[in-house]
Amino acid sequence: MDYQKVKEMNSLCNDEIVSEFKCRNGFAELSIETKKAVVQRVNETSRKEAEDESRLPLLEAAYTTILQGLGENTDRQGLLRTPLRAAKAMQFLTKGYHETVYDILNDAIFDEDHEELVIVKDIDVFSLCEHHLVPFFGKVHIGYLPNKKVVGLSKLARIVEIYSRRLQVQERLTKQIAMAISEALQPAGVAVVIEATHMCMVMRGVQKMNSRTVTSAMLGSFREDPKTREEFLALTKNA
Repeated sequence: MDYQKVKEMNSLCNDEIVSEFKCRNGFAELSIETKKAVVQRVNETSRKEAEDESRLPLLEAAYTTILQGLGENTDRQGLLRTPLRAAKAMQFLTKGYHETVYDILNDAIFDEDHEELVIVKDIDVFSLCEHHLVPFFGKVHIGYLPNKKVVGLSKLARIVEIYSRRLQVQERLTKQIAMAISEALQPAGVAVVIEATHMCMVMRGVQKMNSRTVTSAMLGSFREDPKTREEFLALTKNA
């Protein structure tokens, strides 16, 4: 198997920016279990890519039917490759169905004697409303109270990506992010707030340009202790 692909090497090297040469030489020094995990992940990625490729013709045909149903001429120059492009775009926008939290956490959970609030705020989020298949987008604020374990900060943004790259409603997305962090880290508490603009309310329907939807999920200490919850909300409040 070719372990030298840049994408695979980045996964192997725990997302650090290193040279391919250094990464290649480092592989031999990994434990047997880590090597097995890397091989399994590479195989799983290849399988998912093959599945996407096999489903492309079906999606392409569906988009062709939609365009024809709208009265468009799918043989005109501007639309010749639109069904294929739209099919690939939809696969990318829903790639979270093929990913799990444990795929991206790798070895990024660390023992650390830290029990104070950790917050990552203003994480960009883009998703598709499952009711109309149009986007909603905004910011995610995440906080957790560690229980002797912390996670690499970029992994919180990656967890957001996993669940937002699916057909969603904002309420469920908020809870899924919180539950995923809670299950992976077993912290004393998790808080997630999402503020988003929904194009189904802007482009169609009531067409309210400035409306924003705010949802929250509070687990553990954030639900039980008003002071902890207030601290999180105060620190994530935009001035």
